[in-house]
Amino acid sequence: MLLGTARTRLRVSTAPSLRARAKYSYSTKGAGPSSFSNLMRYIKIAGVVGTPALWWLVTTGRSGTTRDDAPHLESPPGEHWSVEPGPSKDQVTRIISQGAYSFWVRNVRGVSRYDGAQLASNSPCEDEFTHGKIPSPWGGNHWMAWGVFDGHAGGQTAELLKNQLLPFVQYNLGQIKLISTDESAPQESVQRAIMKGFKNLDDSIIKTAMDTSESQTSLQEKVKKLAPAYSGSCALLSLYDSTAGMLHVACTGDSRAVLGQQIRDGSWEAIPLSVDQNSKNEEEMAGLHKEHPGEENIVGKKGRILGLTVSRAFGDCQWKWPIEFHRDIQRRFYGPQPLVPTYDVLTPPYLTAEPVVTSTKIDPENPSFLIMATDGLWDMLSSQQAVNLVGKWLESETAEKTSNEQESTYESFDFGDFWKGISWKFTKGRTTVQDDNAAVHLVRNSLGGNHHELIAGRLAFTYPSARRLRDDTTVQVVFFNTLDLKHKH
Repeated sequence: MLLGTARTRLRVSTAPSLRARAKYSYSTKGAGPSSFSNLMRYIKIAGVVGTPALWWLVTTGRSGTTRDDAPHLESPPGEHWSVEPGPSKDQVTRIISQGAYSFWVRNVRGVSRYDGAQLASNSPCEDEFTHGKIPSPWGGNHWMAWGVFDGHAGGQTAELLKNQLLPFVQYNLGQIKLISTDESAPQESVQRAIMKGFKNLDDSIIKTAMDTSESQTSLQEKVKKLAPAYSGSCALLSLYDSTAGMLHVACTGDSRAVLGQQIRDGSWEAIPLSVDQNSKNEEEMAGLHKEHPGEENIVGKKGRILGLTVSRAFGDCQWKWPIEFHRDIQRRFYGPQPLVPTYDVLTPPYLTAEPVVTSTKIDPENPSFLIMATDGLWDMLSSQQAVNLVGKWLESETAEKTSNEQESTYESFDFGDFWKGISWKFTKGRTTVQDDNAAVHLVRNSLGGNHHELIAGRLAFTYPSARRLRDDTTVQVVFFNTLDLKHKH
């Protein structure tokens, strides 16, 4: 009677397939008293724990042994712990070269090649970039485009810019009407179209976020759409019109573009193509105060605009949304904390994504190159120093000779030496040329050059500690005309 009752319970509490498996695995045919006792024990347990637990018990017990997937922790006993040593010379090269790229350009007149590199400080990196050929807005020869996007408070805005800024700009360039397809649009028209593309995208980011909060979409979709407004990003976009030989550079924020141009004596001149938009820019600050009269505390003692280092940026809803709407988003969707009461937010928006656009004719008879980089590079190098470094890279015939010149002259180093007269920024005496990629070459020299202990010490830090020594750094170098790059191939 007890067995019948137990079997009834088993049939009620298990699926047919599991019943069959139990019957197959624990048949009493030919079994002795011990086997019968084991069967009764499993059936009683099954009645208590239910189907999932019964399946686990049955499958682990079929072979008579218990399956053991637990890892074995084997290490020798000891009183001391150890870590892997800091980056070696080869490891330094691998770190700064990871993800680097170099492209020869065969069929766009005026462009020979471009190189790129990125070194992360944040994890994940908040910088993004784009590069490549694009159709001419009016038909004809291809254009080229390069862009670097310096994200902050997350990488969501920068990622959106990587994917959407160029299409927004291309659309507005395509709206320019030409009298003849054989001509190029006036510079002023091109600049206005680029500016409109930038502004329209940022308006879309801010407006989409505001509309999303009242939409009928799911919570997770709303959170995703709000993210590009929560974070922020600078943007530096260069467009090269190969027909006109014109380089258009649009800057929002403090990433920087500089043109290196060779002069008669063979040296290289640094020509600024953008101006950093931050509190050090007096024209920017004058415009900000004019738009917000009477708000004397917009720029703080540390030179930040209501806590932000740049005066123009995409996203950054705290500086653009009305304060009551911002509070509502913070409560409902865990948005960033409003700036009040830390700062006096009276008349937002305080930021714009409208870029400053410059247009420069590239001389086909004169060797030149473009350097574009986020502020992680410019924190360490001046524009002229960067141009000189790329010029030296072009002129070098052998990397080995240059890289070993002063390698053994440095004494033991630690970061306390920065307070003893040793510069934490680039110095000419630490210059080295040992990389086939010009962008990697700039990154290496910005961090320490031929001073291995300095550069390796900086790279030994990982996120978040690395943020104390360096920023995310993204660099692109574009070579115009027919520069002799054969020895770098």
